Amino acid sequence: MKLVFAGTPEVAVPALDALIASGRHEVAAVVTRPDAPAGRGRRLVASPVAQRAEEAGIEVLKPARPRDEDFLARLREIAPDCCPVVAYGALLPKVALDVPARGWVNLHFSLLPAWRGAAPVQHAVMAGDEVTGASTFLIEEELDSGPVYGVLTEEVRPSDTSGDLLTRLAFAGAGLLAATMDGIEDGTLHAVPQPADGVTLAPKITVEDAQVQWSAPALRVDRVIRACTPAPGAWTLFRGERLKLVQAVPAVDRSDLAPGELSAAKNNVFVGTGSHAVELLWVQPQGKKPMRAADWARGVRIVPGELVGS
Repeated sequence: MKLVFAGTPEVAVPALDALIASGRHEVAAVVTRPDAPAGRGRRLVASPVAQRAEEAGIEVLKPARPRDEDFLARLREIAPDCCPVVAYGALLPKVALDVPARGWVNLHFSLLPAWRGAAPVQHAVMAGDEVTGASTFLIEEELDSGPVYGVLTEEVRPSDTSGDLLTRLAFAGAGLLAATMDGIEDGTLHAVPQPADGVTLAPKITVEDAQVQWSAPALRVDRVIRACTPAPGAWTLFRGERLKLVQAVPAVDRSDLAPGELSAAKNNVFVGTGSHAVELLWVQPQGKKPMRAADWARGVRIVPGELVGS
């Protein structure tokens, strides 16, 4: 089939690579978000998908909005059979959805209908799911509601951050998306409507959502930190400034600290929660690079009984 691939971040690159390498399909063009400011100089940088497509000699389309007439005209001119999508980052209007004969097929990182929305992996980690996965489905106008072509499952490990889990799903899902394209082309794969029960939503995790509430149980604190790593980054307040919590683990043998109370030894830093403590392993003070929590604690000279949090 002739394909136009839509995607933007690094997590979409394995799927693009799988389609390029498949040998069965022609990736005629790539659709991605416009170049965005990055780095200290805030210079405009092409998306990871755009960079990979340019390396492969594939035409790159960067519409400000997917309903822009110039983009739609070029899409119609290319006349793709199908448009596979991974984390494109913009809603597709019906006028665009109607262009490819076999529709737009999205690789979504959850077992639909669970975790429809922008942040399925983060919500799966935050909710304590033991198993998640990826689904390929036909895009319809309603968010992540279309019929499903295929699924794969993935264990959520106790120490997984959302970054760890998303990386595994990106590579496993790349194979699923390529297989879905093969099945659609040869007619052996047919989309099945999603069940009406079991729908959960996964809206974008905001910076405010990532603030740790120390009155919550340690298990919840641990999940929030892992779910928000690497982005947007879990955080708390210390002496009026934001302290990013890069890595922590529950400390079931410490239950002597009040919620938010700090305890620092030579090689350990503990914080009380609504149940037992958590041990901070890595933190990032405002304006500085990540560092070991014990090194940070020695530098700031924590006072006995001092608290973190608002």
